[in-house]
Amino acid sequence: MGGMPLNDMPWWRWRTQVRSALHMLSDPAFQQECWVPGLDGYGDITDAVYRLVEDTWLDNWSAEKYVGSIFRDSGEAALVDVAVLRVLRIMHQVGADAPVSAYLAHHAWPEAVRAAREAHLRMAVSDGDDPDTRPRSLEDIRILTSPS
Repeated sequence: MGGMPLNDMPWWRWRTQVRSALHMLSDPAFQQECWVPGLDGYGDITDAVYRLVEDTWLDNWSAEKYVGSIFRDSGEAALVDVAVLRVLRIMHQVGADAPVSAYLAHHAWPEAVRAAREAHLRMAVSDGDDPDTRPRSLEDIRILTSPS
């Protein structure tokens, strides 16, 4: 999150949380290296889903509602909606407290990862960032979004 000004969107803190969650959900190597062994500082899949829908309520309504405040355009919003629906469907099937391995073994997980990747790519490029950098730790996100 270094290319465009971080706070050029009205609800940039929410955008940062959504982007962080999508980034983690979209990166299979990160999931194997951090989530599977339970590496400190990165949460888990349930945490990522929570950050994705926590303030936005994207589990209750479309991202389109936030175009101009969190999302730059309808294209971003549509990609986020697809990713949210795919991830939440799996979460409801395996359970929020399921181990990471249950998510990764789910037959629809590759499609959820692909949808998250498409949304992450679009948002990262829109923000002038390299979409292929490693996801930031939760502490980095907390510092980034803390009021100045």
